[in-house]
Amino acid sequence: MPKLVRFYIRHCLIGFGISAVFVGMLLAFDVMNLRHLILNDEAAALAIFVLWFLNGIVFASVQFGYAIMQLAKDDDSKSGGKRITVHVPRDAVPVRVAAGGRAPLKGRTKD
Repeated sequence: MPKLVRFYIRHCLIGFGISAVFVGMLLAFDVMNLRHLILNDEAAALAIFVLWFLNGIVFASVQFGYAIMQLAKDDDSKSGGKRITVHVPRDAVPVRVAAGGRAPLKGRTKD
């Protein structure tokens, strides 16, 4: 199996594991009376599965994105790019503008 696929599967499994812990804590601490709502329903297993699966998609995506961003190598070089000197004139040049507004554009007609 290619390294990238193993990398993806590993971090998705980590994300789904985090989701299982998260859903377990939601039910254990009875956040917003969620445990009561889920466990007193006939489709409790389905509700827990859907909660775990959908949160697993979110946590797996975040985990994989974090892992990808951690692959970047730090740039330890002290070069900092090219230093280009920009010369700015000391005296500003006055520009006269007519007081009538903008000049009409070519092909523009009055509405």
